[in-house]
Amino acid sequence: MSGREQERRAMAVACGAHALHDGYTDLIYVMLPIWQGEFGLGFAALGLMKTVFSGTLAGFQVPSGFLAERIGAPMTLALGTALAGIGYVFGGFSVGVATLVAALFVGGLGASTQHPLGSSLIAQAFAGARSRTALGTYNFAGDIGKMSVPALASLLLLILPWRQALIVLGSLGVIAAIAIFVLMPRLDAAPAPVKKDDRNALPVGRLHALGFPLLLSVGVIDSATRMAFLTFLPFVLTAKGASVQTVGLSLTLVFAGGAAGKLVCAFIGARIGTVATVWLTETVTALGIVALLPLPLEAAMLLLPVVGVALNGTSSVLYGSVPDLVAPEKRTRAFGIFYTGTIGAGAVSPALYGLLGDAVGVPSALVAVAAIVLVTLPLTLMLRPALAVEPA
Repeated sequence: MSGREQERRAMAVACGAHALHDGYTDLIYVMLPIWQGEFGLGFAALGLMKTVFSGTLAGFQVPSGFLAERIGAPMTLALGTALAGIGYVFGGFSVGVATLVAALFVGGLGASTQHPLGSSLIAQAFAGARSRTALGTYNFAGDIGKMSVPALASLLLLILPWRQALIVLGSLGVIAAIAIFVLMPRLDAAPAPVKKDDRNALPVGRLHALGFPLLLSVGVIDSATRMAFLTFLPFVLTAKGASVQTVGLSLTLVFAGGAAGKLVCAFIGARIGTVATVWLTETVTALGIVALLPLPLEAAMLLLPVVGVALNGTSSVLYGSVPDLVAPEKRTRAFGIFYTGTIGAGAVSPALYGLLGDAVGVPSALVAVAAIVLVTLPLTLMLRPALAVEPA
């Protein structure tokens, strides 16, 4: 198989898996109101259901990387995708809350394989700056899945009861698992050949002991900021007179900007470097958050897509820098740790920032969020010596 064919297959498999798994993760939001009516659940119980899936997904990413080292990435990703689908099929046959929670655990366990293995596959297939842009495309595919799978579920629910709809959607995971195992290129741990003119390629021996921990720290702060902002945004807009429908539209604008930001900022990062791009996106994020507070509702709505681009764009640059800081044979494990840290930070930050909001009010809490964003700037400067050669 030629190098180009391997790249195309790697991109197709990684993006397809990312879209499906992220779609499965956000499918729960569509089902929560249905499960509330079906089983008479309170909001705490519904929140626990989401936590079971997301917590299992986050907690088993590192073990997924270890498993891939034992049985191979294609087998692990295929089994994980099948397991994620089986979880939803099992959910369709559930007879009560306990079996439904067990189904969500199974689905989250399967979904834990995707991020570390998909990212590692892209990093192995593409080299240098091309790895960063490829990882940006891969991250963008996840947002496509977040929009398309819940939309497909909504259509199925128009013609099928929710149990049958879950069985159909879960069956897609089993079919996708077969395709992944057949199509996924068998790449070894060595990086793809690097062209002489690729200035972003990592020289041998340039790995820095503090590089990956610093990058992870920036990613944790960035993820925590994103979730805290999304938690407070509806309350900020409601205070400006926004209706429920307008709040829904505002989130759509942020998510649309975020999807574009993941793709665009990956290409910007390949051109101007990680440090410069993170400074740009995090500064725009902080200024945008603060600017939303005094603006009238109409102006705030216009600003939201820009905030979304910066808010989500940083993540593509950070994920794209992981291969520059970790030896090739350790990338799967490193991606597992990175995703565990960032997803975990995003899971706990709403509760922590919520306590701050209760204490000082939403506007002051958002100012604090914007200030904490800026902590990433000196951390990124400390990261510069560990990174591959940055563009001038």
